[in-house]
Amino acid sequence: MLVLIKLLHTAVWAVLAGSIIALPFLALRRRFGIVVLITVIIVGEGGILLMNHWRCPLTDVAARYTDDRRESFDIYLPPWLARNNKAIFTTLFVINECLVLWCWRRSERQ
Repeated sequence: MLVLIKLLHTAVWAVLAGSIIALPFLALRRRFGIVVLITVIIVGEGGILLMNHWRCPLTDVAARYTDDRRESFDIYLPPWLARNNKAIFTTLFVINECLVLWCWRRSERQ
C-alpha cells in the first residue's frame, strides 16, 4: 500500500511541479485561459496545505503504513528535494506568476 501511495504522491507532485514550470511558457504563447486554470489549481493546493498544517494529506495517509519519517518516506523524491520542495516551488510559482503578469500586460498593449 505504501508503494501505491508514494507513486500517487509522486505523480501528483510531478503534475503540479510541471504545471508551475509551464506557466511562463504558456504565458509567452498567450494561453492565458490555461494559465488561469493552473493558477487556481496551485492556489487551491496551497489552501489544502495550509489547512493541513503545511503537510500534504497524502503524507498523513502514507504515515499509517510505516514508522519511517525521513523527508522522502511518502514520495519518490530525493530527500533534499522533499525537504525543500515547498520553498523551491513556492518561489518558482511567485516568479512565474510575475512573468505571467508581465506577458499578459504586454499582450494587452499590442
